[in-house]
Amino acid sequence: IAVIWKFILQDNGLLNTVLGWVGIDGPNWLNSTTWAMPAMIMMAVWRNMGTMMIIFLAGLQAIPTEIKEAAAIDGANAWTSFRRITLPLLRPTLLLGAVLLSVGYLQFFEEPFVMTKGGPLDSTLSISYYTYNQFGFGKYGTASAASYILFVAIALLSLVQFRALRSKD
Repeated sequence: IAVIWKFILQDNGLLNTVLGWVGIDGPNWLNSTTWAMPAMIMMAVWRNMGTMMIIFLAGLQAIPTEIKEAAAIDGANAWTSFRRITLPLLRPTLLLGAVLLSVGYLQFFEEPFVMTKGGPLDSTLSISYYTYNQFGFGKYGTASAASYILFVAIALLSLVQFRALRSKD
């Protein structure tokens, strides 16, 4: 995916060509400190959207239609049905999606490695890529410390998500 998006986001790549057709002079996406990280985020969101859509579709299909029908008979409108029935029953799916995405984004490595090597001016440097660089430079203590910090950040974020999205019963 990173190789394809690198081709799309090059200065004379597909995205700037399409923008040029409508009269917009696109930026040099991967060599700009302003646009490199937003371009990487856009690519990462695109990469994970399909997986999350499948997970949420499965979660929505697991909600019994009888509950929604009963709410409709009791006079609940679409918003009330969504807020009081669908959203609480999607809580496990929301938790899974939140944990998977946050862990995946905190371990953001392949895309900066392939597309920008962490540049320009370290604007796309992630903690995983920083750890990799420190290990490659022979700074094993710094790489180990960065790994532990990443582990603690993932553990704390997951704990917060589990607390926030746990079921109320």
